[in-house]
Amino acid sequence: MSDASSVVYLSNASYWAIAAVLLIGVPHGGLDAAVARRVGWPAGLLPWTLFHLVYLGLAAAVALLWWAYPLPSLAVFLLISALHFGSSDIRHIESPLARCAWLPLIAHGGLVVIAIPALQGAAVEPLFATLVGADNSAWLLNQIDRLLLPWAICLFGYCIYTLYQPRWRGPLFGLLLLVVAAWWLPPLVSFALYFCLWHSRSHMLRIWRSINAEQRPRSAWEAVIYSLLAYAAAAIYFIIQTDSDAASVSTITPALLQLTFIGLAALTVPHMLLVDFIHGQRDSPHDQHQ
Repeated sequence: MSDASSVVYLSNASYWAIAAVLLIGVPHGGLDAAVARRVGWPAGLLPWTLFHLVYLGLAAAVALLWWAYPLPSLAVFLLISALHFGSSDIRHIESPLARCAWLPLIAHGGLVVIAIPALQGAAVEPLFATLVGADNSAWLLNQIDRLLLPWAICLFGYCIYTLYQPRWRGPLFGLLLLVVAAWWLPPLVSFALYFCLWHSRSHMLRIWRSINAEQRPRSAWEAVIYSLLAYAAAAIYFIIQTDSDAASVSTITPALLQLTFIGLAALTVPHMLLVDFIHGQRDSPHDQHQ
């Protein structure tokens, strides 16, 4: 899947960023079972089991597709990430489906998938090469570079838009700070800052507030258990992919990157279907205020 001839060297800050994504960011999907119950998934052992089988089946299918077709999988992952991140960032202000929300949606959705790769292309290319190979990495980054100017125009339009719509000024200010971070910091660090401190935090607060008080203890325990199981699965994958007797940067780093981003892709698909396309249609922006 990756280019074996390429070796990725990461700074200590980038390793800490990966750790933060895995330890802090990933558990934000631990409330998905509570979300399923809230949108009407039936109670009982059989429906509970069926939900987990469907959820894990979708995640496994995404992982298998990535191994078989890495470049299309990464491209699709970036696209759905833009939709997921963008809609999550603006949902407390306006429904992403609202006619007036398309400009903020594009601006916020392009941060991770356009701004970070385009502004840090030299640093991102070996990361993508680990996931899809060197040639595919160069091709994909070239396509992303072509989107930078249109996205920047949308961002500028978003700035003008907030002059007439003050309610968008808070999200815009946060986005501009993150764009500066994307330009200044290593790509994994800026992604971790966004994913952990912005996206995961706001998502968990929004979902937690939507859960009935009597359901919260169960939901909290589920989130803890799911997170521990995810950590265990990650540890098993990492052990299998690396040889402890010959561990080095050339073996550990690719395995760590694959674990992080293929794992995120696998979990994002069922998480996005549930949170954005089912749960998101039920709640008004007032219910989801951060």
